[in-house]
Amino acid sequence: MAAKSPGDGTPRRPVLPASARKIKDNAADWHNLMMKWERLNDNGFTTANKIVNIKISEQFQDNKMEIACDNPGSEKPAPKYSEELDNCCEELLETLKHMTKIQLKMEKLTSTTKAICDLEAFHHRAGNCTAPIFHTWPTPYFYEVSLKLSEMYKKELQLKQTIVQEIAHSADQDLMMVYLSSWLYQPYIENSSKLLLEAMLLETRHRRC
Repeated sequence: MAAKSPGDGTPRRPVLPASARKIKDNAADWHNLMMKWERLNDNGFTTANKIVNIKISEQFQDNKMEIACDNPGSEKPAPKYSEELDNCCEELLETLKHMTKIQLKMEKLTSTTKAICDLEAFHHRAGNCTAPIFHTWPTPYFYEVSLKLSEMYKKELQLKQTIVQEIAHSADQDLMMVYLSSWLYQPYIENSSKLLLEAMLLETRHRRC
């Protein structure tokens, strides 16, 4: 029996042009980065919650000491150093550093997509009109989606930077709860972000309809 050549088996997938492969890779990278961000957000919330609980406990103890020190001749004790609080602050700062790296990678993905758009526009001006790379999205729409997602995460990162700077120094319990809620629910990352990601994965054939 004659041996089958490599072309005799299952039909191969069509070979994508270089720009299409890059956009498809970018879509997968967006998915991975957004999943990593969510895990870090959960970890950061756990750490921030510990910080708030430590602060509330310290305030409770301080109030008790102030009451005890109201007696004439009593000296107010100096604030105690909390190693646990310090460790939690370092942990939250480390989480923020990882989130910063992710956001920078998101900006790089957006820049790469913009470069592909510029290259395609150059070919279009030269008279080489091209059909959509995948199903229906024109290449500039990949850039629009990437830019929108990137801006969401950029604003959210700026909020988290403020939270990390302030949460351990606040004496207002209500404000600390606002910081916690803001960290968890990420107000700058719109609900549409997941829909945009899923649409991009569908368009680039990472997802099946």
